[in-house]
Amino acid sequence: MIKQDFLGTTNKLFNKALKYTDISEDLATRIRVCNSTYTINFGVKLRNKIHTFTGWRSVHSEHFEPAKGGIRYDINSNQDEVEALAALMTYKCAIIEVPYGGSKGALRINPKDWTKPEIEKITRRFAQELIKRDLINPAQNVPAPDVGTGENEMAWIADEYRRIFPTDINALACVTGKPIQKGGLVGRSEATGRGVQYIIREFFRHEEDVIKAGFKGGLKGKKVAIQGLGNVGFHAAKFLHEDDECKIICIMERNGAILNPKGLDVEDVKNYLIKKGTLEGYKKGTFEKNSSDFLSIECDILIPAAREHVIDESNAPNIQAKLIVEAANGPITFEADKILNKKNIVIIPDIMANAGGVAVSYFEWIRNLRHIRFGRIEKRRTAYQFNTLISAIETMTGKEMPEKFKKQFIEGANEIDLVRSGLDDMIREAYQKIRKNLIEENIQDLRTAAYKTAIDRIALSYESIGL
Repeated sequence: MIKQDFLGTTNKLFNKALKYTDISEDLATRIRVCNSTYTINFGVKLRNKIHTFTGWRSVHSEHFEPAKGGIRYDINSNQDEVEALAALMTYKCAIIEVPYGGSKGALRINPKDWTKPEIEKITRRFAQELIKRDLINPAQNVPAPDVGTGENEMAWIADEYRRIFPTDINALACVTGKPIQKGGLVGRSEATGRGVQYIIREFFRHEEDVIKAGFKGGLKGKKVAIQGLGNVGFHAAKFLHEDDECKIICIMERNGAILNPKGLDVEDVKNYLIKKGTLEGYKKGTFEKNSSDFLSIECDILIPAAREHVIDESNAPNIQAKLIVEAANGPITFEADKILNKKNIVIIPDIMANAGGVAVSYFEWIRNLRHIRFGRIEKRRTAYQFNTLISAIETMTGKEMPEKFKKQFIEGANEIDLVRSGLDDMIREAYQKIRKNLIEENIQDLRTAAYKTAIDRIALSYESIGL
């Protein structure tokens, strides 16, 4: 596979959308260029030796604060990647209209090389370095999990922040993606995958878009191939399989792919992968060693949910999917994007498709600042009102409402219901506004329309303060 410049690709996509805007070149430069990137080298004594680690935290834009973006642990991380991901966060937040700038962080490390206690020690030292530079702060910069990190790392970071600032009442809001018992929000771990499901559903609500992609009918029964069964890929595949009755016909991982034209049980595949560390030997599908070859499998929907630049000019001509949904960041190169557009393959880009994580991170941040659960104050009052209404209807009609409906009304929405409702609304609204831009400006693809939408909103933010 041809090595690509991730940041260069992101900037080319940005520049492509500029011709549909009327902003000045100097303002465009201000929006495009990364504000700052800190390179941090720090030592940790492990196994009777001092190990030096290198990490980065990039702040792409502070047109809104705090800046928001995950921290990944990956041995292949570099500054170019971090700055590209920070830029994507800026555009993503603008598209779903959450009041954040874009940021991103990374630590060059292979988590598998270290034990959990060692990872904790490394994480706490990295957090200290970031905190003292105000690169972790509830009002300035709020990290979240990413590749190679999860709720444990976020809990350790939050604890370090609390130790350094013990009187900050909003300390828990310094990171999102925390464990539920440490200020996290139910629904955060599934959020990015859930957002992928919601945006595919929204796509299928627009008949013109469905026809343009060459589909007939709705989402039910559509054949889906997914690359990457990590947190995002697993949840997206699971929800599409269980809720929308899609057929997950192919799952690709680093060390092989599993195929079954009749459909795979996603949860069963995930459990096998966790237990064995590979898909090889899985009895309910056919195993193939060269997983990347199956990006070109014949399917309806292809969901790359692994890494950047997995589809480039070498394999783009062979892609057979009608719809590609970018659950990963930057899985398609700039040149490959042009090839796929010429093939009339519809692409729902990363800055739309995987925005679910930052949307629910926003809810978690708000919840930490409010210091109260969503729905806590109004739930019993709402239940009382519905109970009174049901009693009045039963009295007037002389008939009893079926118990299952009565229970649904009186119980009302739980916090997870409110989180999913808010996420669904944000994703739907974003798709609809981008689609409107695409039609009104005669833009040929959703990615360019999405970038234009993001640029316009960021430009308005800068112009409103006289910049």
